[in-house]
Amino acid sequence: MRGAHPRVVLGLHRSRHGRRLLTGALDLGVTSIDTSTNYLGFRSHTVLARTVGDLLPRLRVSTKVGYFPGPERTEHSLDPVRLYEAVEQAARDLGREPDLVFLHNPEHSLRDIGDHGREAFTQGCAALENAAAKGLCGIWGVSSWDPSPLVGLIDPTTPRPSVLMARTGLLVGVRTLDAVDALTAVWGLASGSVWGMSPFGGDTGDPVWDRVDPRMFLRNGGRFSRTQAAFRAAYCLPRRVSTLAVGTDEPAHLAELLVVLAAEIDEGTIREYRALLRQRSSGQPA
Repeated sequence: MRGAHPRVVLGLHRSRHGRRLLTGALDLGVTSIDTSTNYLGFRSHTVLARTVGDLLPRLRVSTKVGYFPGPERTEHSLDPVRLYEAVEQAARDLGREPDLVFLHNPEHSLRDIGDHGREAFTQGCAALENAAAKGLCGIWGVSSWDPSPLVGLIDPTTPRPSVLMARTGLLVGVRTLDAVDALTAVWGLASGSVWGMSPFGGDTGDPVWDRVDPRMFLRNGGRFSRTQAAFRAAYCLPRRVSTLAVGTDEPAHLAELLVVLAAEIDEGTIREYRALLRQRSSGQPA
């Protein structure tokens, strides 16, 4: 196995959970995986236990709770009892306690709660804090696709997560970037506590990557591909991203991304890009 890469987590959102992928990741030094109760049709945990159960002790496993199977469609809930029970179930299905459990997209339920949002969010966070205190998981965090609604809900009574995960990269709007920075500040999250996800906006084959050259964000970026450069730039958008969750079913693709971790970012270009995003968001001329 190569040297460990704690800055990269193998995301299993669209993965087939194949054994070759997990062994390949370990061989590359990627020792963390990220999944969720609702991945693979709510079967992710049981499939992992069945197909790679012997590998799980060698992996740092993060998962998420918040989505539940419903009679007609998937439901989302911030009910603290359901969340706590979901963490218990995750440990049973995996055959071990997860190292990290995220409250998954709390904004999904907050849209329908109205004035009770602050209370519901606080109770949801408290359920995961309690689960961690009881030893059902190592630590807990918040994973949010759209973190903007969360910023105004935090007060001194809101439990403080150990990790915040949100979208990252060149296709993320300034509203989301600012929200992550604000949550990082208000929670007082230390360096290493902010994770990114979806660094390519969901698909490296999107035509946008043929029209935009992310190598401008790297010093000596010509040595890398556009995909590699976009991945490296995602560690700076938003600020202070320590770890990226990235999905693939091919270990070779993962190996290509690991190469660019040592590349040096052009901080001036990153600052200019954020300024341009802000101008566009406010309607000012570029």
